[in-house]
Amino acid sequence: MRRREFITLLGGAAAAWPLVAHAQQPPMPMIGLLHSGSAAAFGRHITAFREGLRQDGYVESQNIVIEQRWADGHYDRLPALAADLVQRGVAVIATMGGEGPVLAAKAATTTIPVTFVIGSDPVQLGLVASFNRPGSNITGIVQLTTALESKRLGLLYEMVTKVDTIAVLVNPTRSIIDAQLAEVREATARLGVKVVILRAKSEAELEDAFAPLAKQRIGALLVAADPFFSSVRRQLVTLVARHKVPAIYEWRDFPDAGGLMSYGTDLADSYRQNGIYVGRILKGEKPADLPVQQSTKFELVINLKTAKALGLTVPPQLLSRADEVIE
Repeated sequence: MRRREFITLLGGAAAAWPLVAHAQQPPMPMIGLLHSGSAAAFGRHITAFREGLRQDGYVESQNIVIEQRWADGHYDRLPALAADLVQRGVAVIATMGGEGPVLAAKAATTTIPVTFVIGSDPVQLGLVASFNRPGSNITGIVQLTTALESKRLGLLYEMVTKVDTIAVLVNPTRSIIDAQLAEVREATARLGVKVVILRAKSEAELEDAFAPLAKQRIGALLVAADPFFSSVRRQLVTLVARHKVPAIYEWRDFPDAGGLMSYGTDLADSYRQNGIYVGRILKGEKPADLPVQQSTKFELVINLKTAKALGLTVPPQLLSRADEVIE
């Protein structure tokens, strides 16, 4: 072989070395994100989820890939979305937006790690053996929001007082609706007021669901905890304002959008904790050994501008307990 040919061959091989090295790099781990709501409504909270991942050293497009699947309030889509993520071969499925996504993921896989952010008891749902030792491929964060329906009703009653009837808006397709209604009926019986149940599972049904507000002497409204209602919060707040009824909601996003008041846990913090758990699992920890965490931060938010528009004077004792007042 001539010297010039040898140098040319050597140079070509050297130029190919970086390409070979690049080809041999392992693919980035893929995270499946499964949510029952919409990306538009929960984008701020997904940012918190990414912050949790970043705390463990994982940044999207740098060393992880996130495959997002959104049901947009159509809970019947969740099983197919979960199955799709399993077929994609994700390393972890992070579920958010109530118990629907995690139940769908549970049905789709028994081997891929699954994390959740839910508002009901995961032991009663059959997701984990116990809070301290989940014992399976599933763990996560609990907010126990369904147990707060009674608390929200009490706060609403403090705001309006002297009402005979309170309406409660629920999503009839939610799997924990029986537990929610039990909380509501127990609370209204204790307060000595009548309750009217309004039902809506889609945007098209919201208008019809509110018809009883105009026909009956309903003094206030509780919007029950539900990811679908959060996804359509602006439409819902506008509809409530049109009927001029005082209402309480689950998350602070509602008062931010013009709703009267809310009481619930810090949702962004729970999403951040979910991201941290996903990062720990990617580093090798097992869901069976990661205890289920419970949210301990609650916030009462009151919109004074909305109260004034409704002709309400916020009781001083209620105002003093508010974590934030929107003026």
